[in-house]
Amino acid sequence: MNIVDKINKLKSELDVTVVAHYYQKNEVFNIADITGDSLELAKKSSEVGTQFVLFCGVGFMGQSVKVLAPHKRVIMPKIACCAMARMIDVGYFDENLEILHKAGIKDDDIYPITYINSSAEVKAKVGQMGGIVCTSSNAFAIIKDGLTKGKKIFFVPDRCLGQNFAHDMGLKSAVVGIDDIDDVKSADIICYNGFCSVHQLFTTADIEFYRAKYPEILVAVHPECDPSVARKADFCGSTSQLIKYIAELNIDQKVVVGTEYNMVSRLREKNTYTLSATKPQCPTMNETTLTDVYDSLLSIKQDNITNEIIIDDSTARYAKIALEKMLSV
Repeated sequence: MNIVDKINKLKSELDVTVVAHYYQKNEVFNIADITGDSLELAKKSSEVGTQFVLFCGVGFMGQSVKVLAPHKRVIMPKIACCAMARMIDVGYFDENLEILHKAGIKDDDIYPITYINSSAEVKAKVGQMGGIVCTSSNAFAIIKDGLTKGKKIFFVPDRCLGQNFAHDMGLKSAVVGIDDIDDVKSADIICYNGFCSVHQLFTTADIEFYRAKYPEILVAVHPECDPSVARKADFCGSTSQLIKYIAELNIDQKVVVGTEYNMVSRLREKNTYTLSATKPQCPTMNETTLTDVYDSLLSIKQDNITNEIIIDDSTARYAKIALEKMLSV
């Protein structure tokens, strides 16, 4: 019996749902019961009827499911940590607030929004301040709603996402620690200086290369890309939005895509290219293997569970406020 057969046998015996993010390896993605982007998985995983959720992704994703559905037992084959999420913690968050305070911007003057690519502790901090979580799929609606509060948006941790949405909305953005403090004070959206290392691989030179090689090609990128790249693209959208956009193209239309390689490789059989001279794979998303999945399922069967997501009550309570506010918007 091969490992896939062993995994499927355990799945049939256990009260478990296996979920996998689009960036997972094909071998892991293909054995999942539910697949999707961060928003889809947060919602669908919290609604499944099984006691156990085996989450193939990175740590903050498993945390989000546990926050939204504390009665579920959330297990991760590998608790890999998103590099962007590691760029911010409560300490760094508070340091940025102190910089804003010194510039005359008080807590009451800002509406904090944290990208879902952040720890439960950062989400809880945002929830305590009356803020909200967003994903790349709903960030436009979340920011638009946030601006009705009559406050400045403090967007963490992805500066590119904040800058790109500010540009699309005709707003001014500035990055703490990079831009002049006067620019920060006058900005509508104040961004934390974090980023996705994978999406930073894509450059305007890559776009120019593909346009020169294939004059009719379309360029589609994720909003975690640098603003210079996003502005040269024909389409900029979240993972689920990219999938929909490309699925609706004529199969003869060439398209080059600026996002994680594993997802791009599944999009279409032909005329789809990856916008990078190197293979843009997320190293932490690719940590999870079929062996890890099998071992996790076996640990459930043997009642010797490993890598279970545990969140303290206070953190879970405030993080849930910010996450549920997102879902309501």
